[in-house]
Amino acid sequence: MAAVNDSRLCSICNKPSARCFCIGCQNYFCSKDFKEHEQQLSMKFDSEIVSSHDELLGQIQKLEKSNSLALDLFDQIEQWKRATINKVEKAAEKAHHQLIEVIEKQRITIIKQLEPITKEIHYRREEDNFIENDIDRLRKKLNEIQQMLKPFIEKDATKSVIADNDQIDWNQVIYIRAERQQQPNSPVLLNGDLNVNTKWIQHGITVAGINGRGTEVSQLCNPWGLYLDDDQTIYIADCSNHRIMEWKRGATTGRVVAGGNGPGNRADQLNCPTDVIIDKERDAFIICDYENKRVVRWPRQNGTNGETIISNVGCWGLTMDDNECLYIVDYDKHEVRRYRMGKRQETVVAGGKGPGNRLNQLYQPTYVFVDRDHSVYVSDSNNNRVMKWMEGTKQGIVVAGNQGEGNSLTQLSNPFGIVVDLLGTVYVGDNGNHRIMRWPQGATQGSVIVGGNGYGNQSNQLFCPIGLSFDKEGNLYVNDEGNHRVQKFNIGRY
Repeated sequence: MAAVNDSRLCSICNKPSARCFCIGCQNYFCSKDFKEHEQQLSMKFDSEIVSSHDELLGQIQKLEKSNSLALDLFDQIEQWKRATINKVEKAAEKAHHQLIEVIEKQRITIIKQLEPITKEIHYRREEDNFIENDIDRLRKKLNEIQQMLKPFIEKDATKSVIADNDQIDWNQVIYIRAERQQQPNSPVLLNGDLNVNTKWIQHGITVAGINGRGTEVSQLCNPWGLYLDDDQTIYIADCSNHRIMEWKRGATTGRVVAGGNGPGNRADQLNCPTDVIIDKERDAFIICDYENKRVVRWPRQNGTNGETIISNVGCWGLTMDDNECLYIVDYDKHEVRRYRMGKRQETVVAGGKGPGNRLNQLYQPTYVFVDRDHSVYVSDSNNNRVMKWMEGTKQGIVVAGNQGEGNSLTQLSNPFGIVVDLLGTVYVGDNGNHRIMRWPQGATQGSVIVGGNGYGNQSNQLFCPIGLSFDKEGNLYVNDEGNHRVQKFNIGRY
């Protein structure tokens, strides 16, 4: 604490002998009160700073003795271990008894078949009553019985009586994951409990657009992008109605929250919006206004007009990372660019080398997802593949498709909406095949998780799905564009 001499009233005793000035609190003190003020500051520094520092240091040092931390988790792991060992022992004991039963049953069968042969051999030996044909016939019977016995006496053949086990992914049976705080604008990342075997109920529930195609607030017309808020409120880029719709959980009608004044380029209009997200820091929607070649920010609270924040861009899809960087898919320029909000700074993070199918190119990309490592996943629509561009790299890697357009499990047809979970599994709207596909990390083929039953409007069918998202429970939401509805597929409880 610094002091300067002056002649003012003391802020404590109010005497005119105040010659000391505290730069920190901007008050004058007499010499006596100034010393007391110094002592108080010293005590405050020790209690609030030094003690907090020492406490923090002590907590860090405890990390060296990890067994003293999170004791309940260690107990859970130990309980799981004991329970699992118990189950494995019971399963092994059961298999042991089953093997004994199989062997005993086969032994009895063999003995019964061998008894008449044994009697015949003894008879013919005692009577010397046999010819070449008898020898050949008996040898053949003995060989047949020998083949029946073979699986039980030869080591490599014993597998024929052991049931094959299902493969176990021991990395996923039990594991520890440090939870990271969800940033306000980061994409929803799926529950870590999801895995490649997770299933969804195949019959979806219509949660928006329940009255078919139209312009009423209970209807949609070609819904494209989809954003799902934490409370399961759905925000839909209602493309052909030139508006953004809000649909509360359980509601039968929606509400127009942006646009809805016909197609146009005025500040209160949109023209074929293709995607929407929420910038929670600024409490605003950010909208891909595709036909107007602009990105619009629209206030969430009583917003009647939007503000163009990026112009001259063929924006089709967008997302935001935890650093408040905005990622824009430029469908027309075949690239993805990153913008720092509030700054005139943009960087091409995927594509940008013209249309093509090389690993450093994209061809009419549509939607984008950014993970916590800031890797960019892009639906490379006209190349029928999904690409991953790790931060700072000059080319991408294929994570789904790239086997030409088709409907096999190794192929995609015009992929659109995309989400990636914590395990790196890609979920993509396979538009032309009317299905949602799951591609585990490193897989050479995907699997159909919903749809795939031909195009149609039944509850187990989709018609050109586009946007998709998951809630925190893992339930799947799909913009079923051709049916002008949003379908919810509940996660299976198996």
